[in-house]
Amino acid sequence: MVRFALAAVLSVVTAASKELPPLPYAHNALEPFISQRTLEIHHGKHHAKYVNTMNTMISGTDLESQSLEEIVKTAAKEGNQGLFNNAAQSWNHEFYWKCMSPQGGGGPPGKLKEMIESAFGSFDEFKKEFAAAGMTAFGSGGAWLLF
Repeated sequence: MVRFALAAVLSVVTAASKELPPLPYAHNALEPFISQRTLEIHHGKHHAKYVNTMNTMISGTDLESQSLEEIVKTAAKEGNQGLFNNAAQSWNHEFYWKCMSPQGGGGPPGKLKEMIESAFGSFDEFKKEFAAAGMTAFGSGGAWLLF
């Protein structure tokens, strides 16, 4: 059984926007792990579609003046699944881009390292289980770590 949930809180989306934010690095900065073309499509088309659809859905409503987080909360509270899906995916993608860095890699520092080793025995074992969770998750195959 997988011992972690879908969400990695390693950084925080601080300034949510209803515009497609630029990537925090160049489109080719994550090569060879993620190609420039992949980032151009995933950011410029896939992420942009969520943002544009959400904007269409909130056009002319009180939600236009709300933060992205408030739109997500309101859509969930009111049971507006379509708006929730698009707003939440807009937020998820902003968070996702900030979780990666051209200078990233290696093991985690400090308390996070201790917690992973306590729960999984080693960072290598965590990586194996984490990869397996992502590969077997329904949909896009995402697995996030909450701590």
